[in-house]
Amino acid sequence: MRLPAEWEPQGFVQLTWPHKDSLWYEVEKVQACYTQIADAILSREPLLVVCRDQEETLADLARNGLTDVEGIRFVEAPLNDTWARDHGGISVYGDAGEKLVLDFVFNGWGLKFAADLDNQITRRAFEAGAFRKEVIRKDMRPYVLEGGSIDTDGAGTLLTTSECLLSLNRNEYLGREQVERRLKDAFGLQRILWLDHGGIAGDDTDSHVDILARFCSPDTIAYTACEDPLDENYASLKEMEAQLKTFRTLDGRPYRLIPLPLPEPLYLDGYRLPGSYANFLIINGAVLVPGACSPLDRAAAERLQQAFPDRQVEVIDCRPLLSGHGGLHCVTMNYPAGW
Repeated sequence: MRLPAEWEPQGFVQLTWPHKDSLWYEVEKVQACYTQIADAILSREPLLVVCRDQEETLADLARNGLTDVEGIRFVEAPLNDTWARDHGGISVYGDAGEKLVLDFVFNGWGLKFAADLDNQITRRAFEAGAFRKEVIRKDMRPYVLEGGSIDTDGAGTLLTTSECLLSLNRNEYLGREQVERRLKDAFGLQRILWLDHGGIAGDDTDSHVDILARFCSPDTIAYTACEDPLDENYASLKEMEAQLKTFRTLDGRPYRLIPLPLPEPLYLDGYRLPGSYANFLIINGAVLVPGACSPLDRAAAERLQQAFPDRQVEVIDCRPLLSGHGGLHCVTMNYPAGW
C-alpha cells in the first residue's frame, strides 16, 4: 500500500457544495468563495461536486460568474455539512498497483457536530460512478479518521498530531501504538511523525495538521509560525516549531523548514477564527493559498513559491470560509490521476 503525496499528478478535486440550509454564516458569500475555488481548479483539472441539488448548485455557480461547467461531474446526496477534506475518501495504491479509495468513519470531528449524512458521502459517490470503474472501494474496520488530520511525503512518512488522532471521541479504545499500527497497515507507512504541540485558537478539529504543518516535498515542510509573544497562539506554535526542528528525513537529514506567517486575527461574534496559510491546496501546476486581503497574503505566497518553484502560487480570498472555522484545504479533497 502507498499513500500518495498531494503534489503527485491529480485526476480531480472534490468540493461538497454549501446549500442554503447549511450551517454556514452568510452562505451566499461562502458560495461565491467556493465558485472562485472551483474556477481555479477547473482551469487545471476536473472537479467533482457533491451537492444536495444539482439545479440549485448550477444556479449558485452561474450567479457567481461560472457558467462553463463542462469539467464538473455532479453527484447528488443528502448533506450535513460541506468539509470534503474530512468526509471525503482517501486514495491509496494497492500492492499490485490497484487503485483504492478508503472510506473511514467521519463522526463530526469527535462528535462535535452531526455527521450521519456526511459519513455516507464517499459510499454514495462511489455508487454513483464518481470514480473510475476499475477503482476498488475498500472498507476499513470501523475507524475514525479525517483527511485533514494527516499529511504525507508520498514515500512512507506520515505527519500528524497527537491531540487529534489520540482524541477520546475518535478512537478511544486505541493507544498511540495501536493507532500507528492501524495507519501503517492502511497506508503502507514506514513511520509516523507525531506533533505533540501546536494549535490555533478557534480550531474545532483538535489540531488538524493541515492548519499547522504540511509537506511540500520529501525534504521540505511549511509550517505556521508566530513571532508575536502577545499572541495567544505564540507558546504552542513555538513548541511545535522546536519539535519540527528535531525531525529528520528518512536518510537522517534535518528538514528544510519554511515558516508561514500567522494571519492577522479575524473575529466573528467575539470569537477568534482559525486562519492559517498552511491550509493551502496543491493541484496540477499550482498551489492555491487561502488569503485574507492582508499584506501577509503576499508574504505567505512568496514563501510557498520557494517551496514550489515549478508551480503557480495563487491566492484566493477565503475569509468567508473562516466563518465555519476552516479554510481552502478543508473544503477540498484531491484524488490522484486515474481515479
